Amino acid sequence: MTVTEPTTWDDGLIARARRGEARAFERLYREHSGRVYGLCLRLTRDVAQAEDCVQETFINAWRGLERFETRSSLATWLHRIAVNVVLGKRRRVTPPIESLDEKPEAVDHEWQLETPVEVEEIENAIGSLPDGARDVLVLCALYGYSHGEAAAMLGVAEGTCKAQLHRARHLLRDRLGVEVN
Repeated sequence: MTVTEPTTWDDGLIARARRGEARAFERLYREHSGRVYGLCLRLTRDVAQAEDCVQETFINAWRGLERFETRSSLATWLHRIAVNVVLGKRRRVTPPIESLDEKPEAVDHEWQLETPVEVEEIENAIGSLPDGARDVLVLCALYGYSHGEAAAMLGVAEGTCKAQLHRARHLLRDRLGVEVN
């Protein structure tokens, strides 16, 4: 999910929403809320909290729509807001995430499971990861953000992002009992 041009459809709705048309923003909400919810649910592991985060994400998006720059897609901008909302809520509830001091081995950008595993098992294993490792895995491996993009969203160094992804892969391999490449 690198920087891309927004769709013409989103462009028109964004322009109308910037002029104060609530129905245009409602259309944007309906178009993007499902993916934002999926991201929030994976990061929070709690349905009610994910729903709250989605609502707060779109409230923040409505308030900041004038500052949205079309250098990135609306989806990428909304994901960044959602990650900030989730991290903000997490900071208010738990102590900050500790960074890893270990040096990661070479980290490749693609990974796959060599044996079939049920989707529910994978989701449960991802949900059981420590916050930092889960956040990076969700953003990089599931949503396709680069280490730099994920690090910027999470407010950590790119090296920490790489180390957290390395850690997440090893923890998943152990928890699922399969080889993760």
